[in-house]
Amino acid sequence: QVQLVDSGGTWVPPGGSLRLSCGVSGRSLSTLALAWFRQAPGQEREFVVGIKSRFGSTTAADSVKGRFTISRDNSKNTGYLQMNNLNPEDTAVYYCAATAGSPITSSLRFATTYEFWGQGTQVTVSS
Repeated sequence: QVQLVDSGGTWVPPGGSLRLSCGVSGRSLSTLALAWFRQAPGQEREFVVGIKSRFGSTTAADSVKGRFTISRDNSKNTGYLQMNNLNPEDTAVYYCAATAGSPITSSLRFATTYEFWGQGTQVTVSS
């Protein structure tokens, strides 16, 4: 059974940086495609960034391009979301998601692509 554990969420001021972690157990991360989604209060869950299992191709939502980066350390079985230049609109619960399938890059942004989800970690950006 694959389990994902999100961590690293906290409060940061506008313009700050934060790195979230997604610990994976039950399967090698190298065989999983990985993504981060977020959900703000009263809003639907939205795609943030994703990375394929092979070759590491990535895709990101327009709202975070140039600011957020997804990466993976297969030796630690951990994925990361590096977030820079945060603004209050980035406030949300962030969820990591994974799939053992082999989605094409364009499918990384759909929540239905993923069968494994973390519990979420709260990120608050405010002054």
